[in-house]
Amino acid sequence: MSDSCDDVLRHAFREVLQRLENAARQSGRPVPRLLAVGKTQPAAKIAALAALGQRAFGENYVQEALAKQATLGEAGLEWHLIGHLQSNKAREAAQAFDWVQTVDRPKLVAALARHRPPARGPLNVLIQVNIDDEASKHGCRPEQVGALVAAIAAEPALRLRGLMAIPAPWPEPARRREAFRRMRSLFEVLAAEHPGVDTLSMGMSDDLELAIAEGATLVRVGTALFGARPPKAAA
Repeated sequence: MSDSCDDVLRHAFREVLQRLENAARQSGRPVPRLLAVGKTQPAAKIAALAALGQRAFGENYVQEALAKQATLGEAGLEWHLIGHLQSNKAREAAQAFDWVQTVDRPKLVAALARHRPPARGPLNVLIQVNIDDEASKHGCRPEQVGALVAAIAAEPALRLRGLMAIPAPWPEPARRREAFRRMRSLFEVLAAEHPGVDTLSMGMSDDLELAIAEGATLVRVGTALFGARPPKAAA
């Protein structure tokens, strides 16, 4: 990457970190973790952001992540799968990722557990909740969370860390905030029953302040860091 590109990324990174700090201070909540979303971004941008200190990266597609990991080598990064996972990709996902944030059905739980290499330790997983019941989105219904929790708890190769959601992109902030609030309520019940649960993944570039105000512990940011996405890479 050129020096000018590095400068743009450095400025964007600082701006996002400042937004997180400001939102946390204003809402009286802890500063959440930042997950940098690298969907369709080249490995060079991931490397440049890592050089600035960012360690956790989210990818939507298994094959795209594998290609970046091969390019970057052992960089000590933390990789999260945040896109829908088909069962036939579970083997690769269980082997390549540190976290899978989109667990939404028992079949996927079993597949991930079966293919997780013992040497890597338990795979961190989040249950994806379709909090606004959108037909176009994946995720389980809120009332299905309990069954998935039980399925995950029965698999030593998996470690339940919490919940993830992508609420409907309502233009009214109050409606988005209400969805985040419902997610927080689900999370608080889950965390009270399972001491290892510590992660509520919600909020993106355009609504992270609302998510933080409602208790997000991890926000997923792509556009605000990298700018507009280049053309879609192969899945």
